[in-house]
Amino acid sequence: MNEIVETLRNIEQNYKIFQQQQFTFTRALDHTREEAHDLIRPVATIVQVQCYKDHHCVSATDRRILNMFISICNDLRNLCQKLEALHPGDQVTNGLLERCKLLLNDSNDLSAIRATYPHGVVNYLSYEEARHRYGGVVSLLPIVIDHLKEWVTYTKRHLLHQVSHGRAISKKEAPTSQNPPSVHFETHTSICNKATVKLQEKDFQKFLLENQRPKQQIPWRPPGKHP
Repeated sequence: MNEIVETLRNIEQNYKIFQQQQFTFTRALDHTREEAHDLIRPVATIVQVQCYKDHHCVSATDRRILNMFISICNDLRNLCQKLEALHPGDQVTNGLLERCKLLLNDSNDLSAIRATYPHGVVNYLSYEEARHRYGGVVSLLPIVIDHLKEWVTYTKRHLLHQVSHGRAISKKEAPTSQNPPSVHFETHTSICNKATVKLQEKDFQKFLLENQRPKQQIPWRPPGKHP
């Protein structure tokens, strides 16, 4: 799990660098769409961005930023595969992974998705760009990263609950193994009590003997003064 968390953190860092260059990304899409004479349809799939990069890039800057987008998509795809291998999952985690795999599919139509608060990627676009051109493609990465962070949070909580439950069961079983020492302690206490009773009886017998001895009588004298 620690390796998964570290991988996701690195992807997040790369995405933050990419997000700071969103204007460069959309300008690169503008340039390559012009070169491809493809100005009508929106940028709706990952394979479309790949095609622009491979066949219609004339600028090293454009190629770099488009390649960065595709590289992050590939890293997220690989992470999804690791998550499937790490944990058999349940309805919640499997649903999150299926959603991520669908979004990262090369030919999946992204034109209808939009990242919402706290993400402001769509707000940085003009109305025309957000509605008809780039709203979906700029929303892809933050949405997938959010799903994967939710997967990690849920799985950690679920595993922690299992560990806590296991410890609770162990604590319930612990007193059973401690019964013999308890019996030994009770036996020891009983022996001590018997010894105390015997000692008390001995003292009492001594007391009786001392009080049963005949007291020395004082000789009788007639009343009057005596020397």
